[in-house]
Amino acid sequence: MYDKAAILKKEVKDIKIKKNMKVSDLITEMSEMGGFSGQHLVQGIDITKRMLADKESFNFLSFPADIISTGTRGVISSMVKYFDALMTTCGTMDHDIARAFGGKYSIGSFSANDTELHKIGVYRLGNVFIENKEYGQKVEDAVNEILNDIYKSKDYKKEYSPSELLHEFGRRMKDDSSIIRQAYLHNVPIFVPGLVDGAFGTQLTIFSQDHDFKLNFLKDELVLSNLSFDNKVTGALMLGGGISKHHVIWWNQFKGGLDYAVYVTTATQYDGSLSGARLEEAVSWGKIKEKAKYVTIDGDVTIILPIMAAALDLV
Repeated sequence: MYDKAAILKKEVKDIKIKKNMKVSDLITEMSEMGGFSGQHLVQGIDITKRMLADKESFNFLSFPADIISTGTRGVISSMVKYFDALMTTCGTMDHDIARAFGGKYSIGSFSANDTELHKIGVYRLGNVFIENKEYGQKVEDAVNEILNDIYKSKDYKKEYSPSELLHEFGRRMKDDSSIIRQAYLHNVPIFVPGLVDGAFGTQLTIFSQDHDFKLNFLKDELVLSNLSFDNKVTGALMLGGGISKHHVIWWNQFKGGLDYAVYVTTATQYDGSLSGARLEEAVSWGKIKEKAKYVTIDGDVTIILPIMAAALDLV
């Protein structure tokens, strides 16, 4: 039964916008606004702050590839050092490498004529335009250049887990805006359970045909298993759904669930999809603890994440 006085205790207050207001001050103002996704954003920032401040917590940052085609790549790159592990998809490697090697991505339109774009050799990713040569060929050339350098090195191992291979890629990349490079510099492992699902994976497949080279996906799964059992406290900031979100919550169920969880999504829960599933659903599976600090923020990551990063001063 509800305690009427308790649930009506906190009053909704109007946000007061001030000239030259800092993002952190705006979030403080929003903390008493009371309404809708804005309130969830405030809660998400607070939970993320607590999670990162908890020295006992092993923290994951998960995200899909599509946002790496946008300027959000720079936000994630600056955040890498604040987390203990990244979980993402193969396309992140594609876009990060293409841009690290000079690939030019252009601001486009959702309403462009895709038939006409195809005729002139331009890909459309949402409202981002990518000329064919700025993506496919750049990724192929860069991946092969680095693979051959790894292959010729005295430390070549013949068999790598995805995270080990990406560490070697980060060692050889020079662009400090690169997520792969930042992960290498700060010794943050990148886990990509679907590493063959994209241009990067295709190049690995082709390379393996005439080189003594193998990928061991199960080696990373054993690492994730150990992380689950070795860390009593874990947290995650999950941007978008799919395999990157699920792989984080899947392995954390074996330790009884995440202790901190923030999820940003635009998906609906009514089709039963993993991307649409709210964090409450994960509680029923034991993937998030019943008493965990968690919140789902309904909104576009390209809007939400820069605000969160600025408010938390993750630079």
